[in-house]
Amino acid sequence: MFSLNERLQADTYPVMDLDLCRVLLMNNALWPWLILVPMRDGAVEIHRLDEADQITLMREIAQASRALETLFAPDKMNVGALGNMVPQLHVHVIGRTRGDPAWPGPVWGSGHAEPYEPAAAAALVERLAEALQAGA
Repeated sequence: MFSLNERLQADTYPVMDLDLCRVLLMNNALWPWLILVPMRDGAVEIHRLDEADQITLMREIAQASRALETLFAPDKMNVGALGNMVPQLHVHVIGRTRGDPAWPGPVWGSGHAEPYEPAAAAALVERLAEALQAGA
């Protein structure tokens, strides 16, 4: 039975479920930032997923990246699976722009955060879901 880590649940807005991953919007309006969480109970590491799930995960990372590129035209896509703070396997897909508050460093630990207004988050979730479905 899949359940989402409490920290991920508290820090994000749900967007949609893909074939493998639950897609979440990080509650930080400074960056277009999605988090993909494979809906596999106990998943911690990418290399421990079965081969079919590894392939699906890469396809869904590419799908999320295309959606962010379509909506935000970032200069660079950052993709990472760290898991030092949240052990549940999750992959960050972040659109970066030269001159953003943390450029060229990582967004993690940058000290920059700006939560979405609820109405803005809801509108963006709709746009993201549409872009993800179009890029399937």
